[in-house]
Amino acid sequence: MKVPKKCFAICFSVFLMLLLAAVVAAGELHKNDASNPRPVDTEQLQSQSSYNSSMAARAKEMEALNENAVQDPEEVVSLVEMTMRNHTERRKLGYFSCGTGNPIDDCWRCDPNWHRNRKRLADCGIGFGRNAIGGREGRFYVVTDSRDDDPVNPRPGTLRHAVIQNAPLWIVFKRDMVIQLKQELIMNSFKTIDARGVNVHIANGACLTLQFITNVIIHGLHIHDCKPTGNALVRSSPSHYGWRTMADGDAISIFGSSHIWIDHNSLSHCADGLVDAVMGSTAITISNNHFAHHNEVMLLGHSDSYVRDKLMQVTIAYNHFGKGLIQRMPRCRHGYFHVVNNDYTHWEMYAIGGSASPTINSQGNRYLAPVNPFAKEVTKRVDTDARKWHGWNWRSEGDLLLNGAYFTPSGAGASASYARASSLGAKSSNMVGSITSNAGVLKCLRGHQC
Repeated sequence: MKVPKKCFAICFSVFLMLLLAAVVAAGELHKNDASNPRPVDTEQLQSQSSYNSSMAARAKEMEALNENAVQDPEEVVSLVEMTMRNHTERRKLGYFSCGTGNPIDDCWRCDPNWHRNRKRLADCGIGFGRNAIGGREGRFYVVTDSRDDDPVNPRPGTLRHAVIQNAPLWIVFKRDMVIQLKQELIMNSFKTIDARGVNVHIANGACLTLQFITNVIIHGLHIHDCKPTGNALVRSSPSHYGWRTMADGDAISIFGSSHIWIDHNSLSHCADGLVDAVMGSTAITISNNHFAHHNEVMLLGHSDSYVRDKLMQVTIAYNHFGKGLIQRMPRCRHGYFHVVNNDYTHWEMYAIGGSASPTINSQGNRYLAPVNPFAKEVTKRVDTDARKWHGWNWRSEGDLLLNGAYFTPSGAGASASYARASSLGAKSSNMVGSITSNAGVLKCLRGHQC
């Protein structure tokens, strides 16, 4: 049958239009591929290094790191399930409120999937250290080995190997463990130590040192029986180790560092301080910790002559100062200190002391004085004549003073004087019992509210 010329012309036109559309679509597809390249492989990114060692040594180091640095601490979850779950949880995640009045805990503890949303903790900080993000922008590192055999060449999978890495890391633990450190654990910047869900003790050896670093979160550790160590080589990064003189035996020593958050730890029985911050350290929050059985609990400020500590700002909030404590809760020099909604149930000499004209803003705390009639005073001006300290800005506002406790204020008393020593709104001192009832290490179970 002969096809009419008109019909043939129409069919041929339609064919040309379809062919042209296919060509255009192919071009668009090619253009889209070029403008949206394949996402960079995270393993490849993490393999890049700036170490000044040989290529072989760098490759070996990163291979060891990547064995323990994982995308998710729940090792049984597949990559696809993890991606879908994280996307869903991010959309569902809101502001949880348990109604305890503790803004840190109310921010994350009501989530039964806290173990899948661990990094939410970094968004829950308060006070002067509230901007500490720790290892939020990095990968998870799973500590699998409690040993600390070699402080110069730490074994992959150990806590020491994790904290010295240059990359941001969120450090978690595979199981319960007791870590006895041979030498100071010298941390690197942008690290979170997160021991929720397991029982981790750092004990009977050296403890933690934060020296000239920034953005660290320490959460959920039992730290106790720390001893002086030193006169040894210790590694502080993948590319550097050096000679360390004798350390004092602090549980946590903060030296020239900033944006530090120490939360929900239990600290006791150390050779020197439980938390010391000196040499220009600032932007620090010490919250929700339980302190017990110790003499000189907390030193904030290096010496009366070290004027760089005039810039120091520290928030001490929601802690429980418990049994067996004697003094320095804290002992301050120079800077600005906000002591808010803590529960002081034990001291033998005094609770809050200082020298070198620090500004101390005590708000909404509960001070229960000891039986000793000569130790009722909350405050102590250390080695300073009253003619000098009468101008220091120390105030008590809304504190609950029990069993004869009394706070000796000083200074002009104007609210403007305390602007640099105010970091959050204080709750009523009547709420302190509830706010601090879970101070110290939490008992968290996966799949349940913590």
